[in-house]
Amino acid sequence: MPARVLTFEELRGLTGQEVGVSDWLTVTQEMIGRFADLTHDNQWIHVDPERARAESKFGTTIAHGFLTLSLLSYLSHQAVEVKGDFKMTVNYGLNRVRFVSPVPAGSRVRGRVAVHEAGDQQVIWLVTVELEGASKPALVAEWIARFY
Repeated sequence: MPARVLTFEELRGLTGQEVGVSDWLTVTQEMIGRFADLTHDNQWIHVDPERARAESKFGTTIAHGFLTLSLLSYLSHQAVEVKGDFKMTVNYGLNRVRFVSPVPAGSRVRGRVAVHEAGDQQVIWLVTVELEGASKPALVAEWIARFY
């Protein structure tokens, strides 16, 4: 699904409203393993499917919370694109992040993006990462983007 294209002026008028939804993305065991290798976080609940099946309350491996958080860029860019008189967008940080539900290997996630607050060169997005078939999201974050 193509991203919704908005200007800063439009964003200001959409405070508190959802502005886009990404496609579903499958979080594979390969992705989880590669993230573990890059971050040196090789805890068995992420990288050992057999042990996770036997010992974890989830019955399978789960994605790192920070892997799910790192998907915000990808999911958000699928959902919404901001047009204006700027050359680049910079990740300025996060006000609040909650890892609400684990993401089992092989499950699908998507991002729902809302405008929390919009200024002249800054937007605070409220991003909810949904977990397909779950009643609770995987992650909820207030994410700050600056435009230069």
